[in-house]
Amino acid sequence: MEKRTGLFTNGVIWFGVAVSVSEIEAGIEIGAEAAPGSLWLPLVLGHIVGGIFLFAVGLIGARIRQNAMETTASVYGSYGSKFFASLNLFQLVAWIAVLNAQGAAVLAGLHLPISFPLTCVLLAVLIALWVFVGLRRFAKVTTVVMAVLTVLLAALTIKLFGTSTPSGAQAAAGHSLGFWSIFEISMALPLSWLPVISDYTKDVEKPVRATAVSAIAYTIASFWMYFIGLEIASAGVGNDIAQAILLAGLGIPGIIIVVLSTVTTNFLAANSAGESAKAIVHRLNPKITGVVVSAISAVLAISGIMEHYISFLYLIASVFAPMAAVLLVSFFLDKHGRTGKAFWIWNLFAWLVGFIVYQVTVHLDDLFLGPTLISVIVSAAISYIWVLKNRLKPA
Repeated sequence: MEKRTGLFTNGVIWFGVAVSVSEIEAGIEIGAEAAPGSLWLPLVLGHIVGGIFLFAVGLIGARIRQNAMETTASVYGSYGSKFFASLNLFQLVAWIAVLNAQGAAVLAGLHLPISFPLTCVLLAVLIALWVFVGLRRFAKVTTVVMAVLTVLLAALTIKLFGTSTPSGAQAAAGHSLGFWSIFEISMALPLSWLPVISDYTKDVEKPVRATAVSAIAYTIASFWMYFIGLEIASAGVGNDIAQAILLAGLGIPGIIIVVLSTVTTNFLAANSAGESAKAIVHRLNPKITGVVVSAISAVLAISGIMEHYISFLYLIASVFAPMAAVLLVSFFLDKHGRTGKAFWIWNLFAWLVGFIVYQVTVHLDDLFLGPTLISVIVSAAISYIWVLKNRLKPA
């Protein structure tokens, strides 16, 4: 019998996913451009909505025992599934490169005696090693790593708390982010993991509980990282995470935080890149593919991919949020379960409309609900038309 993962393991995995430099930088962006008294409600709401989406999508993979991209085959057909798997593979390679570059940039600010390119390579080697050995063999190591990270991050949070400076407070004085813009940024990173979560929930022992633990662990850790970002934004060091770590008096512990957080997050992304590759070409070995992806990402990180980070993050949401909306409607609301070319084409149309809606609305400032949620609603509504049509037909 295949060994399943338990509640604790999944909680540790997804807590580690959220502990990353990118989450902290998102918090810095909000803290630097939002009025302090008006950011908490949209910040919390965005994380809750993102966590709910993570749970719902992850539950599909947990129930049918398929990885994230394989779950889309019944909704979009074989070719549609391969299309999304290809996009996911592409975005995961770039995502790993972004996180690698962010981690290396922060480490450079901590005055490590090695160059930025070499740091990117060393981080990629650690990620590739983790992927090759495998999550289950590294289960105990992962638990220890997360325990160490939690303690160090708690120390960083405590030391940064109350370090607000007049210049830091003034940074938020000319705030330009409204309620729905903050909501959008808060939801963006949780939603970026929608095309990944089922790669791990497919192996859980208790589908509902384990998926819930995964989503809750991620949401809590993500909110914590955003909070650290808010603290850094008010500390008068701009968006310089390295300076904030030095300000908190964390030298070597700060280096450990950056290295471990980069590796634990990127390991999951690299491993999922292998799963997506397998969904495209079944003969591929996910572990070998994950190692290759780690190497490619190091090259991209050195090339300067960080410059396109924010627009890239929004592009991820525009592709996979409406894709997930159609998947959720078809799985949870279509009781007849009919498939076929017409069904697949209709769902691809529903996704495409949502994608276009996002591209149009993303340029509007502080739009009600935000572009991501609007695109999700539009795609879900169009997909639901098929469900209503089916209910009028005999089973």
